[in-house]
Amino acid sequence: MPNVTLFNCPRPTKPVRSMYDPRICVVLQGRKRVMIGRSVYDAGPSQCLIATADLPVTAYVTAARPEKPHLALTLTLDRLCVAEVWSTMPKREISKGDASGLATGPLTQELIDPMTRLLSILDRPEDAAVLAPMIEREIVYRLLQGAFGPIVSRLVNDPNLMQVSRATRWLRDNYHKPFRVDDLASFVGMSATSLHRHFKAITAMTPLEYRREIRLEEARRRILSGVARVSEIGIDVGYDSASQFSREYRRNFGRSPSQEAELSRSNKALEPREL
Repeated sequence: MPNVTLFNCPRPTKPVRSMYDPRICVVLQGRKRVMIGRSVYDAGPSQCLIATADLPVTAYVTAARPEKPHLALTLTLDRLCVAEVWSTMPKREISKGDASGLATGPLTQELIDPMTRLLSILDRPEDAAVLAPMIEREIVYRLLQGAFGPIVSRLVNDPNLMQVSRATRWLRDNYHKPFRVDDLASFVGMSATSLHRHFKAITAMTPLEYRREIRLEEARRRILSGVARVSEIGIDVGYDSASQFSREYRRNFGRSPSQEAELSRSNKALEPREL
């Protein structure tokens, strides 16, 4: 099932930087912590974590042991599915609330039921091909119907979130290219001031900081996969200065690109890519 990921981690981990797309993450066992900017979100058993934008986060498992590992189920929230389900539901007033693209809350019985059914067909491909889309649609319905409704519905009815999401998608596709914030704002139909304000409220960073995160994540992916030399990777992801690339990489990951490559070659960098 392409939209579903099951995580199994036998012990606490170090912080891992990764990119969250819009999703619901349900912690089944153990505990995890997710940080975006200065905000910290903790999730334990029977709790949900909801992301409504493409967010660079730092996440790590805080409670797990081999006999009782951290288990979590993640379902990507498809905007088209959310829009289709939302269009069939009676409309209600949407509270403004927190503009952040991340939230946590309790897992209700109405969500537990379809989540359990989704888990039960993970190893049954024939059933999954038919039943998974229906169960995913039911999960989206329960999210929209319940306490997470004001948060999840923003994916399709919050103009600011939709414009910022368009900006993040452009940055993810064009991270290696130079850009001006004014041009990006014009592209998504906002003023530069408005884009800056809403972008930071949702992602906890500015557009330039967001692009830097994307560049460094892509650089790390390439270094760990060994697809090119370190000297080439910095240029490929958009850096004009090798020293700036090395400095920012070290600040983000705690080691230089060359050190990362050496650790990868000696099989000492086997850390989870996403939590």
